[in-house]
Amino acid sequence: MKPGYLLLFFILFKFAIQYAVVHPDFDLQRDEFLHLDQADHLAWGYLSVPPVTSWISVLIRWLGNGEFWVRFFPALIGALTIWVVWDLVKRLGGNLYAQSLSAIALLCSALIRMNILFQPNSLDVLCWSLVFYTLVCFFQTGQSKWLYFLALSFAIGFLNKYNILFLALGLFPALAITSNRSIFKSKHLYFALLLALVLVTPNLVWQWQNNFPVLTHMNLLSKYQLVNNSRLGFLMEQLLFFYPGIFIWLTGLIALGFSRQYKDYRFVFWSFLFTLLVFTYFQAKAYYAIGLFPILLGFGSVWLSEFFVKDWKRKLKPVLLILPPALFLPALTLIHPYYSPQQILEDLPPYELLGLNRWEDGKEYPIPQDFADMVGWSQLAALVDSAYQMMPTTGRTMIICSNYGQAGAINYYSKIPGLRALTMNADYLYWFDLKEKVDNLILVWEKDEKITDRELNFFEEYQEIGKITYPLAREKGTTVHFLRGAKADINTILKDEVAEEKKVWEGRE
Repeated sequence: MKPGYLLLFFILFKFAIQYAVVHPDFDLQRDEFLHLDQADHLAWGYLSVPPVTSWISVLIRWLGNGEFWVRFFPALIGALTIWVVWDLVKRLGGNLYAQSLSAIALLCSALIRMNILFQPNSLDVLCWSLVFYTLVCFFQTGQSKWLYFLALSFAIGFLNKYNILFLALGLFPALAITSNRSIFKSKHLYFALLLALVLVTPNLVWQWQNNFPVLTHMNLLSKYQLVNNSRLGFLMEQLLFFYPGIFIWLTGLIALGFSRQYKDYRFVFWSFLFTLLVFTYFQAKAYYAIGLFPILLGFGSVWLSEFFVKDWKRKLKPVLLILPPALFLPALTLIHPYYSPQQILEDLPPYELLGLNRWEDGKEYPIPQDFADMVGWSQLAALVDSAYQMMPTTGRTMIICSNYGQAGAINYYSKIPGLRALTMNADYLYWFDLKEKVDNLILVWEKDEKITDRELNFFEEYQEIGKITYPLAREKGTTVHFLRGAKADINTILKDEVAEEKKVWEGRE
C-alpha cells in the first residue's frame, strides 16, 4: 500500500473513533461552553486561557455551532498530530512499518480521550510535537527556515495555552548541555525568537493591561487543585497515558539517551527529563506533560523497526502492531463516555480500576469528573427557558449563574433566541452590560446555595422553578430561581458585586 493511502486510512479512522467513543446522550463538557462563548467576546486574552481557542470557536459558529463541529476540531488537531509524527518517522529514515507503528500507538492512547473535548489541550500537544519536529528538522538539514517554523509553533502554542512555557524551561537547558548547543551560534535563532515575541506580544500587552490575571488563575489553581496532587502520582500517571505503546516510547527514550544513532537528537532525552522534573516540583496535573510523548513514539518506532530486521526477529513485527490495540481495547469503554448515562447508572462500570473516578479535589466519585461534567446541561437550559417564558414581556430579565459551566450551557442549549446567561465567574465577569435597568432575575445556583431574605425582599414575586435531577451530574441539585419585579436598584447592587469580584481576579484584593 502506498504511504499516502495508509496515512489517509489512519486519519479517517482517527475521526471515526473520536465520534464513536462518545455516546450521543452526553452533552458537551463544561469547559467547552466557556470557549464557545468567547467567540462573542474576541480579545487577545482571557482570564484562564490565551485567545486561540476563541478563534476556533468563531469557525465553529460559522459552521452552525452544532456538536458535530465542536467535536470535529479537536479530532482534526489529533489527526494533525499523527501526521507530524508520521512525517518525523520518515525523516528519521523509518519505513512504512515504523510509520504505521507510531500511528497505531497514537491511536491507542490517552489522546483519544483528550481529542473528544474542545479545549486547548489538543492543540497544546500538537504544538509541543511541532517544537520537537522543527528542531529535529533543523539539526538534520541546518536550514534556518526550521527555526522560524519553531518560532511559529511556539507562538501558536503560547497563544493557545501557557503550558508550553514549561517545555521551554526544559528545552533550553537540554540544548545547552548537549552538542545541540551549536544552535545558539545561529543568528537566525535570535531572529526567530524575536518573531515569536512579536507574535505573542498582543497577549502580553493584554495581560499587562489587566494586571496579569493569569497569575491569579495559577494561584487559585495551585491553592484548590494542584495541592491535591502528589508528585509520585504525577510520575506514575505518565505511564498510563500511552501504556498500550509503552514499549515504543520507552525504547525511544532509552535510544535517545544512550544510542549513538540518535546522538544528534540527545536534547529530546534531556528535555523530557527536565520538563518532567519541573512539572513534578510544581505538583502539576499529570496530563500537562502529554505533549512530551508523541515525539518519543516516533523515535521508538524507527528504532524498533530497525531492530526487527533479521529473519528470527521479523516474525515478531506483526505482534508489535497488534499489541497496542490489544492492550487498549479492554479500557476503551472505561476511559471514554462510551455508554449512555442511563446505562452507567444501571450498571456502573469499574472506573476505579484505573483510578478514573478521582476528581480534582482529590476525592473519589462514582464516575470520572469529565463524564459528570457532560450531563444535566440540557435539562438546566430547559428549566431556564421555562422561567424566562414566565417573565413579563416588558422589562429586562437577566440570568445570573454560579459558575461558567451553567452560564455557557444555558447559552448553548437554550431554545430562546438571544437569551444570554452570565456569571461572576471566569471571563463572564467582564461581559456584564448593566447600562439598561434590570427588572427581573433568573438565578441559577448550586445545590448548597440558598435564596436569602435579602434577595426575596428585592422582588415582588419568587418561585423555585426546578433542579437538575440527573443522578450522575456534577451539577445535580443546581436550582433555577424565578425573581420578578425588582423593588430595589438591582443594577447598582450587581455593579458593586462585579467590581468586588474583579478585584480578586486583578490581584487587588
